[in-house]
Amino acid sequence: MVKGTTMKDTLLKRNRAGRDTGVLVKDMKVSRSMWVFRGVNLVFLLAVLFLTVYPFLNIVAQSFSSEGFINAGQVNLFPMGFNVETYRLILADSTFWNNYGNTVLYTVVATTISMVLTTSFAYAIAKKDLKGRSVFIGIAVFTMFFNGGLIPNYVLISSLGMRDTLWAVVLPNAISVFNLLIMKSFFENMPRELEEAAAIDGLTQYGVLFRVVLPLSKAIVATMVLFYAVANWNSWFQAFLYLDNPDLFPVTIYLRNMIAGVTTAGSAGGTAENVGQIAANIQSVTIVLTVIPILCVYPFVQKYFFSGVMLGSVKE
Repeated sequence: MVKGTTMKDTLLKRNRAGRDTGVLVKDMKVSRSMWVFRGVNLVFLLAVLFLTVYPFLNIVAQSFSSEGFINAGQVNLFPMGFNVETYRLILADSTFWNNYGNTVLYTVVATTISMVLTTSFAYAIAKKDLKGRSVFIGIAVFTMFFNGGLIPNYVLISSLGMRDTLWAVVLPNAISVFNLLIMKSFFENMPRELEEAAAIDGLTQYGVLFRVVLPLSKAIVATMVLFYAVANWNSWFQAFLYLDNPDLFPVTIYLRNMIAGVTTAGSAGGTAENVGQIAANIQSVTIVLTVIPILCVYPFVQKYFFSGVMLGSVKE
């Protein structure tokens, strides 16, 4: 009896040990698979990071390099033949700073107008009980695929008397339908109980929007501000099309004209001092000077950028 019991206990212990060993081996396999996944994922992300950062670092290096090294293709991550002549010539030009100020003004005004219109429109069409909601959404989506065309838009802006004014730059593209749909999705996911409670407390519709909805929407608002600000800062075609007064040009037009002028001088056999040097790296200087403000602002809104995009795309 004792022997039988001992044998049974021994078998049970062996079975338990076998099961435990199996679980341990299985856990080791899962753990190893996870480590392999993490390693592959890390390598992939590092490769993406390198491919993303390398072109910008190369542009910065070229902006500080001399003509000969750039033309020879010897500039990679570090400047060769250190040169700041192009920076000096551009930054010493008062027209550059005037146009730079215009860009700041256009960006601030255009972004403010875009945010007011986009937020109001998105909040309205996010209400499922709004009469004609599908019509308004359809009109907005329709403009993503069809527009009046270049000539009708030019005739419209001219007939409204907005040519050679600030409004020709900031109004035509005031609402981005892509940004509008993101904000609409975000507002739709916001709990209606909050708005109903605020309405019971006596707040009007505008009071609910400004005192309840917007304070809870910092992430999506910051994301949209970044989207609009970057688009308006880099915009040049609207100004190129509707502005004739050089004092109203944004900095992108200034730099575009400088590149065109240097290219024309080079093709005409110009012999002005430093023309060849500027022609070799002026595009790099242009990109660096244009992107600096965005790089300075982005770190402060980065946390809102990621969370805003995710919140605007999640459906409950």
